[in-house]
Amino acid sequence: MPAQSKPVQQLTPFGAALAGALGGCFSTAVVYPLDVAKTRIQALPSDAKGKGKDLSMTSVLLRIYKQEGIMGLYRGFGATMLNTFSMQYAYFFFYSLVRSSYIKRLTSKLPPGSKLPPLSTAAELLLGALAGALAQIFTIPVSVIATRQQVGRPESSKKVSSSAVSEGKVDDSFMGVAQEIVEEEGVTGLWLGIKPGLVLTVNPAITYGAFERVKSVVLLAKGNTSNKLGPWLTFVIGALSKTLATVVTYPYIMAKVRIQARSADVEDALEHHEEAPHAHKYHHKHGKHVGALDILARVWKREGFTGWYQGMEAQITKAVLSQALLFMSKEQFEHWALAIMIFAARLTSRRH
Repeated sequence: MPAQSKPVQQLTPFGAALAGALGGCFSTAVVYPLDVAKTRIQALPSDAKGKGKDLSMTSVLLRIYKQEGIMGLYRGFGATMLNTFSMQYAYFFFYSLVRSSYIKRLTSKLPPGSKLPPLSTAAELLLGALAGALAQIFTIPVSVIATRQQVGRPESSKKVSSSAVSEGKVDDSFMGVAQEIVEEEGVTGLWLGIKPGLVLTVNPAITYGAFERVKSVVLLAKGNTSNKLGPWLTFVIGALSKTLATVVTYPYIMAKVRIQARSADVEDALEHHEEAPHAHKYHHKHGKHVGALDILARVWKREGFTGWYQGMEAQITKAVLSQALLFMSKEQFEHWALAIMIFAARLTSRRH
């Protein structure tokens, strides 16, 4: 079959991955300052409010702008775009691959001419979690670097860092941060937060599972056989799906950010009356990195259940807007991805 006649719904895993990655970059770029603000809020020690810090998204955005200017709101933009593209590409690729393989396997067991019923919620969640786990393993190093760049260096080391930068001793570029992590912690330092990251694979699984389930119900209620929703209805369903996933998984989201930003290690050192680690010096707890369960236990002890949800408003605001934009633009990006694939195929055929 010629590439031109291939409908968007039949995009290959490569095409679906490209469409998802392009859409993910677009949605993240639109709300990027919110992403920086929510990461800063999540990385702050759990007693930050007690020290007079207002942790609302608006106040954090204004504080960043006042102290660092417009560039502060876009700190780590390049690394985050690379992280978003690679994560979205990997997720959509693996999701399309495992889902199409699973459906093909189920279809082969049906009598000829039988229609495959919609996948169960459990199946959608399992497929999404598997795709997310595979994507995390390959892309988390970029996520670690992006988080470090967004958070910046601790307040206590900013004067030292400023003088070091002027002397050319500190490199906060993508490769500079990556090299610093490897030098201080070894290659495994690039995979900090992998354990909570794997737990958080249920987040996109819940999001897409809920989205597909609600979408099926709405289409069935409307008697729509085209399998397409309007942009505003897609926005609403996408927002609700992402909110549900965020509320369920938020404590681990917060813990993962603190691990990658190393704020958990500074907090642990101060709690044990030790010298706080400098800038990007990593602290070990009894020979081990501070883990997600350590962080959650400490926050529970200090603040109770509500402490687990510090910064959730910022996370939901950013995540819902980004995810809803992704859902709304995904179909358009599928058309663009198909056009790119057709163009690439024509170039290849001309060369041969």
